[in-house]
Amino acid sequence: MPAALRPEALSRRWLVRWVLVLCMALAASAGAAGELPDAQAKAVRAVVQAQLDAFANDDAERAFSYAAPSLHELFGDASTFMAMVQGQYGMLVKPESVLFLIPESVHDDVIQEVLLRDSAGRLWRAAYRLELTAENGWRINGCAVRPDDGRSSA
Repeated sequence: MPAALRPEALSRRWLVRWVLVLCMALAASAGAAGELPDAQAKAVRAVVQAQLDAFANDDAERAFSYAAPSLHELFGDASTFMAMVQGQYGMLVKPESVLFLIPESVHDDVIQEVLLRDSAGRLWRAAYRLELTAENGWRINGCAVRPDDGRSSA
């Protein structure tokens, strides 16, 4: 009997294939662990887009309504919040273009990255952190913005 057809060789090949299939399945599930279901991803994007729209329309009350309870405690009122955004995050107020990346789940929060081009043509990457609240659904709990060179992965 040829060596390739001996029972021990068949068992070894079966074992190697099984291990490869298992490794591929584990790798696929690890990559998907941070992904959100489509409905949640759409809801997260809608909240960030609604706040950007409110900023663009100088609607401080509406923009502040999308902030998480902890930000309400920190800033106290919509005008203080809007003044902070205009002073420190001006690129979010009236961007020329906006591109949403795929949101990712991180522990109990979600990170929604957004690429923006400001009116001067500079590129920015904003990482919004959102939390799910019992009262109002997804709310923005912070945003970190950094310059983007246009070469980073999207």
